[in-house]
Amino acid sequence: MFLNTENEKMKQLSYINIEQLFHAILWIDSTGRICQVNDAAADLTGYSREELLNSTAISDIDPNFPVGKLKNIFKKTNALPVYSYESIIKRKDKAIIPVEVTNNYIEFEGNGYSCSFFRDISERKKAEKALLLTEYSVNSSNIATFWIKPDQRFFYANAAACRNLGYHLEELLKIKISDIDPNWPEKYWNNEGWTILKKAGSSVFESIHRRKDGIKFPVEIQANYVKFEGNEYLFAFVKDITERKKADQELKNALSELEQLKNRLQEENIYLQEEIKIEHNFGELIGQSRCFKEVLRQVEKVASTHATVLILGETGTGKELIARAIHSLSNRSRRPLVKVNCAALPINLIESELFGHEKGAFTGALSKKKGRFELADGGTIFLDEIGDLPLELQVKLLRVLQEGEFERVGNPNTLKLDVRVIAATNRSLEDAIKKGVFREDLFYRLNVFPVLCPPLRERRSDIPLLMKFFVRKYSIKSDRKIDRISQKFMGLLNSYHWPGNIRELQNIIERAIVLGRGPKLQMGDWFVKTPLSKGKQRTLSLDELQKKHILYILGITNWRIRGNRGAAEILGVKPTTLEARMKKLDIQRN
Repeated sequence: MFLNTENEKMKQLSYINIEQLFHAILWIDSTGRICQVNDAAADLTGYSREELLNSTAISDIDPNFPVGKLKNIFKKTNALPVYSYESIIKRKDKAIIPVEVTNNYIEFEGNGYSCSFFRDISERKKAEKALLLTEYSVNSSNIATFWIKPDQRFFYANAAACRNLGYHLEELLKIKISDIDPNWPEKYWNNEGWTILKKAGSSVFESIHRRKDGIKFPVEIQANYVKFEGNEYLFAFVKDITERKKADQELKNALSELEQLKNRLQEENIYLQEEIKIEHNFGELIGQSRCFKEVLRQVEKVASTHATVLILGETGTGKELIARAIHSLSNRSRRPLVKVNCAALPINLIESELFGHEKGAFTGALSKKKGRFELADGGTIFLDEIGDLPLELQVKLLRVLQEGEFERVGNPNTLKLDVRVIAATNRSLEDAIKKGVFREDLFYRLNVFPVLCPPLRERRSDIPLLMKFFVRKYSIKSDRKIDRISQKFMGLLNSYHWPGNIRELQNIIERAIVLGRGPKLQMGDWFVKTPLSKGKQRTLSLDELQKKHILYILGITNWRIRGNRGAAEILGVKPTTLEARMKKLDIQRN
């Protein structure tokens, strides 16, 4: 189709422009009927062009444009070439869209129409709301903020800043920053300073502010470069740090006092502190003899390492206490110390006890069980009476020490663990190696750091300290008050040869407290003693010698007759035989 006249070309061009406009256009007559729309109007309202032209009135999509007021609106639009206002569009899908409406009055073929442009202003409304929220947040914040112009004068300050400085906003806008902060860096007010701040974006420093009443207080300032509407500003967050400065000074004074006290103690009490550490910092390890102090020094040295320790010594010398001290001073102290008495475990179950077993691994294995080594993972395992460990298990222990791995009984899978081994024995492992009952390679693996516990007869100067400790312990347990120890009793204990060592001393003190009366601890007739010095003694009968020896062994075992390391086992007789002998010799526990 060819356009014959220039006028028709212009009409066609105008129509194309209207259709391609981004803003919605609606033509509305005096009754409120929509007479014509462009494609943008359909997009904005969600209705099709046909729906808008045939069945939709302007009041259906713009409630602020009611039909009853059209005449007045037409009068306004007729008087004013352009009449604008804000309204809303109710879309077909019920969504509400804020719009700006611009009405133009048009007459065509004797009828008046409003040519209305509807512009979506959703983003502008969001921005205005955000601006209002920001302004509210700034003024309601407890953090002081203010804006400074390049001439050092205040441009704006929030309520917190005015409150902190004691000024009204009108007063602040009439003064410079130097009036409240004479220390404000001059670099921010020259061209070079603004360039540096602009490049960095922000800077943090401390200063002093002066209130209107002259009171000064320390502040922390974060200065930020801001450009708004072509102008440059310094935007500052200001925090009152009076309490922080006060706390810092108090901490500084306290640290200075502590440092002075530390230096004085180090200068005056080095030797005393060392002695206290040796004598009192190891739980129930009590003593001040030279040989015992050396043991404690060894404990302190080896505790911080991962070395395997072999504790040697006679029965009753405190080997378990030494092991506990090593564990508690090590970096494994938060993990468990698992104790295993190798002599007390049944031979047929010792492997299961040490390494665990799977369900059904043997008769009676009703569920999976972790062994002692697994329970000690990350911590320490104490293998007491290591000399009694069967040969077949010594190989597995050697593997744990060398490789850190083992298998549960009934499970072929290898398990890894991290455990420190401390072993102890009252036997001569060298003799056991010669007899073929202890592996030489295991001995060398265990003997990395040997600690020898001296017998009590070699540390007699510790007997009074040990006595006082046990008297205090068992007098509380027995609800008795003991404030004296007879000199005769003390002399006998000092001259005794102590085959049972500290354990025997402990048993004797407990028995003396149980059997004694009054506040004075005395020797009873039950105490069997063998003095060091050999004098003239009457010849004892065979029954007297047997009674004396049985009483001695019962004292060591605390009158335990049956079981592992009981009196019957030590004497090499059956428990029933020993009980019959005790009855014949009239041996009774008082």
